[in-house]
Amino acid sequence: MTLHEAEALWREHSRELKLAETAVAGASADVRTAGQRPNPDLTINALSISPQSGFGGGSLKEKKMDTQFRLDQLVERGGKRDLRIKGAEARVDAAKFDRDDTARQQLGDLRQAYYNLRLAQEKLALARESAALYEKSTTAGRLRLKAGDLAPVDVSRLQIDQARAEADARQAQADLAVAQQMLAYLIGRDNEAEQLVAADNWPQLEAIALNAAPLDQRPDLAAAQKRMAAAEADRDLARAKRNRDVTVGVQYERNLQNAPTNSYGIGVSVPLFVWHEYEGEIGRAEADYNASRLQYDQQQALAIGQVAQARNALLASRDRMQRLEGGLLADAERVAKAAELAYGKGAMGLMDLLDARRTLRQIQIEAASARADYAKALSDWQVQAEFRKNP
Repeated sequence: MTLHEAEALWREHSRELKLAETAVAGASADVRTAGQRPNPDLTINALSISPQSGFGGGSLKEKKMDTQFRLDQLVERGGKRDLRIKGAEARVDAAKFDRDDTARQQLGDLRQAYYNLRLAQEKLALARESAALYEKSTTAGRLRLKAGDLAPVDVSRLQIDQARAEADARQAQADLAVAQQMLAYLIGRDNEAEQLVAADNWPQLEAIALNAAPLDQRPDLAAAQKRMAAAEADRDLARAKRNRDVTVGVQYERNLQNAPTNSYGIGVSVPLFVWHEYEGEIGRAEADYNASRLQYDQQQALAIGQVAQARNALLASRDRMQRLEGGLLADAERVAKAAELAYGKGAMGLMDLLDARRTLRQIQIEAASARADYAKALSDWQVQAEFRKNP
């Protein structure tokens, strides 16, 4: 599987992206709720019902009782509906930016998982190659021991190193399984984890432009800005509660106690601010607004640190890879090859040969880790630049 194929599967099956989309849908529904006007209340009352006089004969409309029908409508004042809409729309934008930021982070996790799998594959190949080499050397050592050409202690040393190499191979196999499972989760192929193979080669060293994108283009900072705008709208909404809402009502009454009469009425009610004037709600909204401002400043500081960390990690991994690829790995391979040749001709002792093998293996693993670190650091830097705030 190439990295491009893995990214395509991730976009299709990512659980985190789907959850982020549902958050956007929920916030969009909140906008509709915020824009709805209060529903009117219908009240029906039956009055003047006397058990002593009875209800009277005839149909229901001829019963001797008063019937009232009243319709009340709350009229909001102070722009409360507009402020609710403003806050809800800001939260929709924040949810969309959160979705973009989730995609940014998840894409980084996907590439990290892909390169971790690639590294696990390479480490397993090196471990198996080393185990096979030690097995071959141990078999040859036993033959030389029978021929009296090798001391028993040297055979024991070969067997010890063979056991270590086989243990390293088993651990590398376990690490590979973990890396496969992590990638499988991200692309929605949990049941096919054992079949995943990272097919791409390591990225090559290249000249990289290290100019970071403006921080205000990051979706996480854009989301924090929108939450601050929503908190500001909530604060204004809390202050607007000091504008008294008015409830207007109309009434129709039918009186059948004596002579049937119909009457009409209207009414207006307003709340009396006797015990409070929403000081608690206003204070809470002010605190939430101040918290959103502080959270934005905090997020901005974290973003600055993340960009600097990504740049430094990329530079350090590039320098390390250049050092290893520039000759250190080739030197270790030449030394190990010369040691094998010298030992075969009896010009080098077993301990020196084993040291040369261990050194080569360490350098090979370090080189593989350096390639993986460079690939992940390059990916992290590219992810920083791939996601921008939508206009």
